[in-house]
Amino acid sequence: MTAPADARRPRTARRLGLPDLRGQGLFVTGNLIDSVGNGMLLPLGLLYCTEVLNLPLARVGVAMTAGQALALPVTFVAGRLMDRVGPGRVVVWANILSAAGFALFLCARQPWHIAGVHLLVQAGINMYFTAQRTLIIHVAPAEHRAWFAFTGSLRNIGLAAGAGAAAGALSLFGTGSLRWLIAVDAATYLLAAACFATLTLTPPKPDGAPPDDPVTRSGHTRRYLVLVAVNIPYVLAQALLSVLVAVYTTRALDLPASAASLLFAVNTLIVSACSTVVTAHLAPKVPRRAVSTGYLIMAAGMGTFALPALPGATAAARAALVAAIVLFSVAEILLGPALSELSVTLTPQAAGGFTQGLYQFSWAVGMVAAPALFTLLLQTDPLLPWGFEAAACLIALFAAPALTTADRPGRRSPR
Repeated sequence: MTAPADARRPRTARRLGLPDLRGQGLFVTGNLIDSVGNGMLLPLGLLYCTEVLNLPLARVGVAMTAGQALALPVTFVAGRLMDRVGPGRVVVWANILSAAGFALFLCARQPWHIAGVHLLVQAGINMYFTAQRTLIIHVAPAEHRAWFAFTGSLRNIGLAAGAGAAAGALSLFGTGSLRWLIAVDAATYLLAAACFATLTLTPPKPDGAPPDDPVTRSGHTRRYLVLVAVNIPYVLAQALLSVLVAVYTTRALDLPASAASLLFAVNTLIVSACSTVVTAHLAPKVPRRAVSTGYLIMAAGMGTFALPALPGATAAARAALVAAIVLFSVAEILLGPALSELSVTLTPQAAGGFTQGLYQFSWAVGMVAAPALFTLLLQTDPLLPWGFEAAACLIALFAAPALTTADRPGRRSPR
């Protein structure tokens, strides 16, 4: 008799909540390398356009936003492709597309060139994340919950490594190294594509035949739309960390730039080290309960972020910010894997192309809208961005109980 997969894993791996990594080296490597490329993306693209091409910052910002906005419909195109050729090929093509975009950076000269390059790069990123969650359940159908947490940890490690590599090269060799860094980033995407191209996929067995009853299908669609709406506060929170924290700490609180770097480091350390353990042992086993708990903690984190901006509270600013980033990180650990799991399991067609395209569209829209939204709120009042995000988290908290899988064919929801 064959032992269950969980029993065959080493005891240390089980305690850490790690999935079975045997035979998955290329999948792990592909996820990590793709994240390194993403970590290098923002600092390299912006610096290259302003320092090497000598384009005005405002025009570069508009061009970047325009390119990213034009790439929004790619999520639905990627979904249709995924239904036809499977998630594996879409992930490979996505990395090749991002590599082509970075290679064309070296030929860009005008703002409209920058918009076109960012269209290609962002299209590749949107394609990748449209297919990546479904790819996980094709690579490891029996352990997808652990893999969602593990790939989340890998992503944080890769993002930190990419940003650190870019920062290190720039500090050692100056802006003259930007052309080489851009070329290396393009190569990382090609290497990730090569890793993904070698994967052997095993599509999961369906829980039952798709419902033919229009009323049932309509119910599934409504519930999935609730999930898409519930995901948006999490998207905004992720964007808030990269868009707002540095500006808030330096301009609103008059803290040195090193304070923001410390917060990013704390977040990366907690999420990278604790995601798999928390998901395996401490997080609620029912994903919607993890979502509810995560949003409650996230709302508390937003309130804690706002504390230093209150009159007379600046003396405790550093302590409040550290407490806030810890709460934020714990909420991220709960929300990320749970929302990803629900995105592919909530309804019988959840892992299909259209639904994954819709889910990724919420990510793409949120990331495009967040910079303008949060900077406008911050200029109006330093408390507003945190109050807005806290309110959005509480709304999602109250909507989370609707994310039940009780009426899926052949499956009963845990109570």
